[in-house]
Amino acid sequence: MLLADVVAVSAAVAATRARSAKASAIADLLRRAGSGEIEPVSAWLSGDVRQGRLGVGWRTLSKGAGAPAAAPSLTVAAVDAVLTELAGTGGPGSVARRDAALAGLLGAATAEEQRFLVRLLTGDLRQGALEGVVLDAVALAAGVPAASVRRAFMLSGRLPETAATALTGGVAALDAVGLEVGRPVQPMLASPGSSLDAALADLGSDVTVEFKLDGARIQVHRDGDVVRVWTRSLREITEGVPELVDRIRALPCRTAVLDGETLALDDDGRPRAFQDTMSRFGSLTTDETVLLSPFLFDVLHLDGRDLLDEPLHVRLDALAGLLADEAHALLRMPGVRSPDPEQAGAVLADALAAGHEGVVVKALDAPYAAGRRGKAWQKVKPVHTLDLVVLGAEWGYGRRAGKLSNIHLGARDPAGGEPVMVGKTFKGMTDELLDWQTRTFPGLARERPEWGVLLRPELVVEIAVDGVQRSPRYPGGVALRFARVLRYRPDKTPAEADTIDAVRALRAGRATDDATALDL
Repeated sequence: MLLADVVAVSAAVAATRARSAKASAIADLLRRAGSGEIEPVSAWLSGDVRQGRLGVGWRTLSKGAGAPAAAPSLTVAAVDAVLTELAGTGGPGSVARRDAALAGLLGAATAEEQRFLVRLLTGDLRQGALEGVVLDAVALAAGVPAASVRRAFMLSGRLPETAATALTGGVAALDAVGLEVGRPVQPMLASPGSSLDAALADLGSDVTVEFKLDGARIQVHRDGDVVRVWTRSLREITEGVPELVDRIRALPCRTAVLDGETLALDDDGRPRAFQDTMSRFGSLTTDETVLLSPFLFDVLHLDGRDLLDEPLHVRLDALAGLLADEAHALLRMPGVRSPDPEQAGAVLADALAAGHEGVVVKALDAPYAAGRRGKAWQKVKPVHTLDLVVLGAEWGYGRRAGKLSNIHLGARDPAGGEPVMVGKTFKGMTDELLDWQTRTFPGLARERPEWGVLLRPELVVEIAVDGVQRSPRYPGGVALRFARVLRYRPDKTPAEADTIDAVRALRAGRATDDATALDL
């Protein structure tokens, strides 16, 4: 199979909004793939490479992209072999060898293939084919139930391997995939809840309400004295978190698979800044000034017994037994089982007072549905809104090609200077809004770089954010977290936008008159 075939399907997927059409196009390609091509093709069409991190940046790629080939000749196998070579290249002289490998790959690619490879290797392949769509395509191509594919993916943790299993072995091979201690599974995810009352009304009284920490998701496996730790994205971090390993190794069990969160706490037991926690995940070095504390909220396996398919109340009983000793009780995520509305409200109030994000409401009768954002888990946390100045916009990719999409956001300088940039977002935009931006922004442009437009500070937009974090990238020292567009504010001028002080106050957990906190 040629790389050009994959590029053509990627373009077709990006050009349609219909999930079924995306899955159908990918399924047709997977049916034509050889046994050795299924894994790379399924990985690429989900926007990833099966080799993991390659350490290739934009600067290296732009340097290696020379004149394109006139006609397609690259095969899937050849490209995958180069990516495997890149993943294994290290040591003295590795930079030159990597540059040579990339130059050879990009030099053999057509212009369309070069663009695809650059976007794939920089993680910017926005084509609307996330894992869920590719999993649907795998089920369609293999003629097997989607539930069997999703469960095998949950337990194997690897989409390319799941695709190969489905297409070469069918239902029998998929059903043979089981939980293995030492192999991470896809984590179960929570859907946003509109409010605590709404979540309780949706799930009923047979729930548990637990703290939602502003930390990092962890999955911990123990097999005897061997303890391994993975992040939410299933990246192993065992060597960098020895304090977590020691705490799990001290538990009274032989084998276990545990789900939870970890974060750094200050001397008063309050959460430190999110970056302090995440600093421990950037490299495998131990900073003794930032110690992580584990908070466990689920158990998927315990001493030979798989608990994935058991209802949550059974899993919580098992977890409570494991953490029954006073020395281990602090490892349990705080919460209340089967609370009345007043008790549930108290849990949320306690979580916020302790400096955490909010709560998660979980149905006690639900099994562990890994990798899914179902309604069985609903997270409820404050959402902050800010009125910010639009400073610029970037041209979109994929379905948004030709439209001004990713907007640059600035907060007002109370001293009267230029707005201070605090982030970007392309989320929350309808097609109508994208069309409006594309029509309107050129008339407000003060510069037109190749990537988009820089605007005169005239437009105000209302942005919802989950929080603010420290950032050396922006001049104000802070950056928005999970920003999304709510609406433009033609009723406000830039002089009425929120100040950089208001944005900084959100990082400290203090809402000011310039930033309204909405408890959703």
